[in-house]
Amino acid sequence: MTGFLVVSGLSVRFGGVHALAGVDLEVAEGALVGLIGPNGAGKSTFIDAVTGFLRPSAGRVLLGAHRLDGLAPHRRVTAGLGRTWQSVELFEDLTVVENLQVAARHGAGADLPAVLHLLGLDDVAHRRGKDLSHGQRKLVGVARALAGRPRLLLLDEPAAGLDTAESAELGRTLRRVCDGGTAILLIDHDMDLVLGTCDHVYVLDLGRVLVDGPPADVRADPRVVAAYLGAAAT
Repeated sequence: MTGFLVVSGLSVRFGGVHALAGVDLEVAEGALVGLIGPNGAGKSTFIDAVTGFLRPSAGRVLLGAHRLDGLAPHRRVTAGLGRTWQSVELFEDLTVVENLQVAARHGAGADLPAVLHLLGLDDVAHRRGKDLSHGQRKLVGVARALAGRPRLLLLDEPAAGLDTAESAELGRTLRRVCDGGTAILLIDHDMDLVLGTCDHVYVLDLGRVLVDGPPADVRADPRVVAAYLGAAAT
C-alpha cells in the first residue's frame, strides 16, 4: 500500500504510561482503512495525536507532501485532514444544512447538496438537529466533516449506538465517500462494519500495532482473537 497518510513511530506518553509506542500506519489515496482494538488500546489517542489535539513524544505524520506533526489542528485541517468525534455535538436549533454551512471552510466548502445526497440526508436537510434520530445525527457528523472538503477523513466510532441495519448502511455510505476520492481511516468496535467494509485493517493493542493486513487475514489471526477474547478463546 502506497501511503497518502504516513504515520511513523508515533508515540504518546501520559506520565510513565505509554498510550502509543512507535505506531506506524499508512492510508492510501481513496482507501478505506480500519483501526480496531480492545478498549484502552490507544485508538482515540492515535486520532487525537494525528489531528493535533495531543502532542506526541515522538513520531512523524505526513499527508501527501505535507508534514503535519507540530502543526496546530486548524493548520492540519487546511492541509486536508478532517475528523469526527465519538460524541456528535450538533447545533440543535439549526437545520442540517445550517450545521453543514457552519462547518464548511470559508471560500472552500464542499457542494453541500452533493454532500447531503452522498450521505442520504436529502429528506432531513431542513430538519433541526434536535429532531433527528441517533443514526441521522451520526451521518450529519460525517457530513459536517466532509463539508470542509478533507482529503483524508478520520472517523472515531461512527457506528456507536447504531443498529445492524443502520451500521450496514453506514458501511455502504463510507464506500461511496471513498469512491468520491476521500480516503478514510475508520475506528469502530463494530467488527462486521470494519472487516466487511475496509480495504486494509490495523489492530492496535496496548499502544502498539499487533497486526495489519487484509480483513480476512486479520479476522483469522489468532493474535487478534486473543486480544479481543482472551487467551482462552484461542
